[in-house]
Order: sequence, then structure tokens, then C-alpha cells
Amino acid sequence: MLFSSGKISVKKTYVYVDAFNLYFGAVRGTPYKWLDLHALCKRLLPKNDVVCIKYFTAKVQPRPGDPGQPTRQETYLRALRTIPNLEIHYGHFLSNTTLMPLADPQPGQPATVKVIKTEEKGSDVNLACQLLHDAYKDRFECAVVISGDSDLKMPIEMVINEFQKPVGVVNPHKNPSRQLQKIATFYKQIRQSVLLKCQFPDQLIDDKGTFSCPERWKATPPKSA
Repeated sequence: MLFSSGKISVKKTYVYVDAFNLYFGAVRGTPYKWLDLHALCKRLLPKNDVVCIKYFTAKVQPRPGDPGQPTRQETYLRALRTIPNLEIHYGHFLSNTTLMPLADPQPGQPATVKVIKTEEKGSDVNLACQLLHDAYKDRFECAVVISGDSDLKMPIEMVINEFQKPVGVVNPHKNPSRQLQKIATFYKQIRQSVLLKCQFPDQLIDDKGTFSCPERWKATPPKSA
């Protein structure tokens, strides 16, 4: 926030969401996957004017044990598209077969095993590029990065030091990111109680019609949340 003559000046804010970092850090294994990012930003940043949310993700592929994963993801992306000021930016996945060492190889058995390794590529680079480009174009007065990925340390530092703009970090993980915590203008972590209060309604409407939260995601939240 800026303070001038005793009055609060609300900052025009862009929010950059590292989707997989948010998913694996805060919502995986919880009943809070139907997350309304607009509501989350309002709750985390009540004194900021959030004018744009940029969501960085990649299309998942069906897995033998979970063929419905891409359908659930597309339903969630459809829900996100109902947020007027939200943009979705895509990276991609790379899969390859590689040999990996066993943690505890048994005597007389191979020390390595062949696995299919899948890596998400591009989202962190896309986020960093967008953050720097938007700062250069002077599109925001404040930026907020939702991620615990320390690889984003340099672009965040550049925006703070070179463009003289504040950058906050919201870490989805339970453990703090020490590197990001040191350089961020302000730093927060996401509590499950906040996730509980920031869910989309079970049913939403867009230009294609009515659609619902995936059945697999409909779960009773813990009473302690």
C-alpha cells in the first residue's frame, strides 16, 4: 500500500499464479481443488486493486490410473474463464523414458529401474517473462506472485530493483521459501481456512451453458478447516 497525506492509495495490482506450484503446495489431497482465484486474491489482498490475474499451467495427459484427469482440468479451466480479468497461459509437458537409481537396491538385483519421467516445461519461464514485460510496460503498480519456486527469485528481484515496483510473494507450501522470503516486498502463505472460503459454487454458467464441479472433487471439508 501507498500512504499519501494520511490517505490510503490503492495499488493497481497484477497477480501471477504458478498453477502447478499452487496445486502441489496447497490443494492436492484436499477438498479445495474447485478454487476461485478471484475470491482468493480478494481475501489475500483486500487492500489491493487486482485488475489482472495471469494463470500459468500446462495441459495434463491421461494416466493409466487416472484417465479422467484431463477432463477435470478442462472443467476447472472453464471455471477460471468465468473470471473476467483472468488470463490463462500454457506451457507443455515432456515425457521420456529414463533410468533412475533405486533408493534401496537389493543384493544381486539391478541398481536402476526404467521409469517414464514427465516434466512440466515453460510455466516458470512464461511467468517470469510476463512479469518483466508487464513491469517494463508499466502495467501495474504492484505485482504478486503465487508460487514457492525459488527459480523466480531473479525476475522478482529485477522488478523490485530495476523498475522500483513492489512484488509480493504468496507461498502455497507449508514450508517457507527462504530465498523468496528474503527478497519479496511482502510475503504470505496460504492457509487451508482461506481455501475453504474461496471455492466456486458447485454449478457455474458460461456462454456454453451450465457446468458443475467434478464429482471426484466434491468432498466434505474437514471440520477443523
